[in-house]
Amino acid sequence: MRAVVYKGPFEVAIEQVEDPRIQHPNDVIVRVTSTAICGSDLHMYEGRTAAEPGIVFGHENLGVVEETGEGVTSLSRGDRVVMPFNVACGFCKNCTAGFTGFCLTVNPGFAGGAYGYVAMGPYVGGQAEYVRVPYADFNCLKLPEGTAKETDFVLLADIFPTGYHGNELADVRPGDSVAVYGGGPVGLMAAYSAMLRGASKVFVVDRVAERLQKAREIGAVPVDFTQGSPAEQIKEQTDGQGTDKGIDAVGYQAQAQGEDREEPATVLNSLVETVRPTGALGVPGLYVPRDPGGPDEQAKQGMLMVSIGRLFEKGLRVGTGQCNVKRYNRQLRDMIIEDRAQPSFVVSHELPLDQAPTAYEKFDKRVEGYTKVVLHPHA
Repeated sequence: MRAVVYKGPFEVAIEQVEDPRIQHPNDVIVRVTSTAICGSDLHMYEGRTAAEPGIVFGHENLGVVEETGEGVTSLSRGDRVVMPFNVACGFCKNCTAGFTGFCLTVNPGFAGGAYGYVAMGPYVGGQAEYVRVPYADFNCLKLPEGTAKETDFVLLADIFPTGYHGNELADVRPGDSVAVYGGGPVGLMAAYSAMLRGASKVFVVDRVAERLQKAREIGAVPVDFTQGSPAEQIKEQTDGQGTDKGIDAVGYQAQAQGEDREEPATVLNSLVETVRPTGALGVPGLYVPRDPGGPDEQAKQGMLMVSIGRLFEKGLRVGTGQCNVKRYNRQLRDMIIEDRAQPSFVVSHELPLDQAPTAYEKFDKRVEGYTKVVLHPHA
């Protein structure tokens, strides 16, 4: 089958790889109809992880069940399904507690597994014509038959639940004001989710014009951090108090304000200043224990200069960690079905699989309006 294969920093290629096969009675094989490129994929694409050449990318996958293992009980050939990016067993201590992003079974020695991602287990990615889904009864979420709302539903694999998760981590409640740092796909989903949860005012901080325009279109207040301190800009619009809650949807590759260099802790420190005393921060943005491309030796070891004194002084609460997609995807699916949510506004391009190398390059450079790309392997 054809698949997107990592070749080295800033290079992917479409290559023929081995077709997936049933390896366990609870596996299914899914014919992938939609698979999205994630900002997290760019960390590997840029050589900012320990990913080795040869890995097949793709953890945001939707498709149709082609083959089922003999132990599968809830799925049949022809079912349309979307899979959380988390690979989870469903029965370990963390899974039964709802922390499916930290499964203790699927990736021995590490809490959590995922498709097509470095250090997240042996699970081949879905930017390919087919993908194997382990523990399929648990990991597959059924969708309505047909092709309707395809670009809405594929976002249930990761970014829509992850944006919602940022709100859960920050405990966003009706009437809250919220500052979202990062206007990429997850940041826009976080802002959108805050509105779905009844936030009174939502700010989105970024510097990319297309992203700020998307934020404006969904009713958020765009804040361009190249025009001055985002914390001060937001305080000016909140009677000097700051927001009730804040969400970091950027992570460790944050850009220093007014400079063309990375400053990994800048978003965290800005949020500490943006959120009012006794507020809360949600951090779904990715931070890693090792960053080969970090700007200094501490950053390369995942150690950042965070303003812990101010955070303590203000009595701020902090929630972190990757999304437990299973905790949210069923409810969010039903909101899409009932037209209460339409997250596909963030999708800028739908392309055949063969155009993935160009899409990666343009998405990485944030050019030509590339905000979110969905690939169709069988187009």
